[in-house]
Amino acid sequence: MSQIPPPFDPELAAALELVNQVVQPGLTLDEIDLVRQGPGIEMLADLDVTLDGFYEVEDRTVPGPENAPDISLLIARPAAGAAPRPVIYHVHGGGMILGNNRVGVDVPLAWGKELDAVVVSVEYRLAPEHPHPAPIEDVYAGLVWTAEHAEEFGGDPERIVIAGASAGGGLSAALALLTRDRKGPRPIGQVLMCPMLDDRNDTPSSHQMAGLGVWDRTANETGWTALLGAERGGPDVSPYAAAARAEDLTGLPPAFLDVGSAETFRDEVVAYASRIWQSGGIAELHVWPGGFHGFDGFAPQAALSQSSRAAHLNWLRRLLDA
Repeated sequence: MSQIPPPFDPELAAALELVNQVVQPGLTLDEIDLVRQGPGIEMLADLDVTLDGFYEVEDRTVPGPENAPDISLLIARPAAGAAPRPVIYHVHGGGMILGNNRVGVDVPLAWGKELDAVVVSVEYRLAPEHPHPAPIEDVYAGLVWTAEHAEEFGGDPERIVIAGASAGGGLSAALALLTRDRKGPRPIGQVLMCPMLDDRNDTPSSHQMAGLGVWDRTANETGWTALLGAERGGPDVSPYAAAARAEDLTGLPPAFLDVGSAETFRDEVVAYASRIWQSGGIAELHVWPGGFHGFDGFAPQAALSQSSRAAHLNWLRRLLDA
C-alpha cells in the first residue's frame, strides 16, 4: 500500500507553513510540560467569551464524579431573548493532555449566536497526571449537572447537543456511548470534529501522515499513552476511552463527523461513521479534501474552512428545527 500522503489544499498548505513554525507534528511525552507552558493558553485568557456582550458568562464550579474533585463549567447564555434554549455542551480538544474550557470555545459560541443557544464548556482533568477514566468521568458529571440544572440558565434539558474537536470529539463520542449505557441524559445530537477515536493508531492515514501536519502518528501515540499507559493498543481498552473500540453503536444520537483528507484521523473517522450507518444510526460525514488536522481553527479564513464551518452550522440548524 502506498505511503504517499494526499496533498494539502494549496491555501491551507501556505497556512500550515506558518503554523509549523510554532506547532510541530511529533509531540513526545517528555515535551508535554513544555507545550503546556507555551503562549497559547495565556492568549485564551484574553478571549472575549461574551462576543461583545451577546452572552452573559459565568464560570460555575459543580460537583465532579464521586470521590473526585469538583469541575469547572463555562456557561454562556444569550443576554436577550426568551428561554428555554437549546444547549451546546462543548468538550475541548488538546490531545487528552492539554487545554481548558476556553480551548476551541469560539466555535460553539459562534453557533450559539446564530442559533440562539446556550453554550456550556466543560473542563476535565488531563492525562498523564489523570489517566482514563478521569477525563470521561468529568465530562459525564458535567453533562449530568447541565441536564439537571439547565433551566437555571435558560437551557432546555431535552435539547442538548454534545460537541467537540480532536480529543474533545473523541470524548464527545465516548460520552454518547457512556450516557446511553448508564441511561443518563439523552443528547439529541453529537458533533464530532476531527475526533480522536482509536488508540490503536495503525490506520493507513496514520502512516501516510507521519511527520506531517500538526498532530501526527507520534503525537497521537503520545496522547493515547498518556491517557492509557501500557494498555494503549492492547485488547482491553474501554470504549469510554476510545470510542472506536465500541462493539455496539446502536441507540446513539444523530452524529455529524468531519475530518481532513490529509490528517492522521481520516480513516478512523470514516470507519466510525460507516459503523454508525451499519448499526442503523444517523450520521453525516464530511471529508475535507486537503484539510490538515484542525485546519478550520488554524486558518479560519480559508475557503475550505468556511465550507466546513457552514456545514457544522447547517447541520445544527436542521437538527434543532426538526
